[in-house]
Amino acid sequence: MTTAAHEQIPARLLGGPTVLLEYGGLRLLTDPTFDEPGEYPITEDFSLVKTAPALVGPADLGPVDAVLLSHDQHADNLDHSGRELLSSVPVTFTTPSGAGRLGGNARGLADWESATLHRPDGGSVTVTAVPALHGPDGLAQRVMGDVAGFVLSADDLPTVYVSGDNASLDAVQRTADRFGPVDTAVLFIGAVRSPRVGGELITINSAMAVEAARILGARRVVAAHMDSWEHFLEGRDDVVKAFETAGLSHILQA
Repeated sequence: MTTAAHEQIPARLLGGPTVLLEYGGLRLLTDPTFDEPGEYPITEDFSLVKTAPALVGPADLGPVDAVLLSHDQHADNLDHSGRELLSSVPVTFTTPSGAGRLGGNARGLADWESATLHRPDGGSVTVTAVPALHGPDGLAQRVMGDVAGFVLSADDLPTVYVSGDNASLDAVQRTADRFGPVDTAVLFIGAVRSPRVGGELITINSAMAVEAARILGARRVVAAHMDSWEHFLEGRDDVVKAFETAGLSHILQA
């Protein structure tokens, strides 16, 4: 794809996993997190700590046509303000279990299941849920819960991949086998580790992000999920360095 094709899909990083995509005249938002910094309990003895606010608040966001929600279980992917926002959005795509918990406009998509969004110009966008694992295989689903990635496609637009909270390059490969090469890959990074799964990675690190970009044949990487929360172990500088070392800094938006 040419640079002109990239201009068809603006991506605005808003903080944490929250990215505003414009695709085919539609405005799509990933994992909405707009709360102020603070502590968010997960269990009786463990909390997530938000360290910085989003760049804009929900009131300044403008209209959103759909939310692509990796999962609803963790506050760093869906916080209180994000939950309130969902009621004003026509549809929220997420996992089937997440849709059951959220109700309302939430629509669950199983892996490889697709839905259609109608564009203002009369065309359509296909949203397909793709595999993601929020930790090591065998523990991720049972301990961390189901998560989803997404692919956006249209006959006249370049393909976009949104990883969600994924720690599996095998899941990336399976997506690439069906949809690659992709034009834009929105990768949730952060190198997060959890004692709940033996300290293993529950999101990819910067080195894995480089490998994911190669697997996908991505012509552009939008690096998200690496700031604004204390538990992110790698940040922007780590990601920039990894892509520079790999000779891929020209494809990175971070």
